[in-house]
Amino acid sequence: MAGHSKWANIKHKKERADAKKGKLFSRLTKEIINAVKQGGADPETNPKLRLAVEKAKAANLPNDNIERNIKKASSTDQTGYDEVVYELYGHGGVGLIVEAMTDNKNRTASDLRIATNKRGGSIAQPGSVAFNFDRKGIIQISKNNIDEDELFLAASEAGAEDFEAQEEGFIIITPPDELYKVKEALDQMGISCDDVSLEMIPKTKVSCDEETAKANSALIEWLEEIDDVDVVYHNMENEE
Repeated sequence: MAGHSKWANIKHKKERADAKKGKLFSRLTKEIINAVKQGGADPETNPKLRLAVEKAKAANLPNDNIERNIKKASSTDQTGYDEVVYELYGHGGVGLIVEAMTDNKNRTASDLRIATNKRGGSIAQPGSVAFNFDRKGIIQISKNNIDEDELFLAASEAGAEDFEAQEEGFIIITPPDELYKVKEALDQMGISCDDVSLEMIPKTKVSCDEETAKANSALIEWLEEIDDVDVVYHNMENEE
């Protein structure tokens, strides 16, 4: 299945989106603040915060920073962040989903307009692109962490809806509202998860010629450089 799966490029895509360490730290800080605002400052009773803290530690965000931001987020004076999603048309009929976390929606919208002015494409009406994507929970696990049959059984019992073995590891797919539950069940079984996230997965992909692919890549790279943008999903076939 390796190399032909619709899930095969998820890890690469996220690594590319998080290429700059400073931006990654900023995004993780926002996730911690939002998690506290939504569910409280105790990771034991707030699974979203617990996952945000785990991700921050895995990225080597200093513990002092994590604790300071949890404390700050508990204050009524601390600004929260809005999670916003934009839909764009790229070149050659390619659809893009842009997820951002911002304290100023007008600024973020303006940055997206600048991106399309500079690199082409257009901002689409809500729903016109998203219908071609499914929101899924994605859990990635290294092959050296567990036996495949054991993991398949554990994931199935925990409530996963799909499972796939890749060359570099395993991918467990869950309904979006079951992600934390499945992850916690695996934790309790002593199974270490390398990455846990919600992703937008395209139902169908659009094949592009080399010139169109380069134009889309330039637009995606510009969008990923915007401070408020966390990740850009697309349905372009030849993304390299």
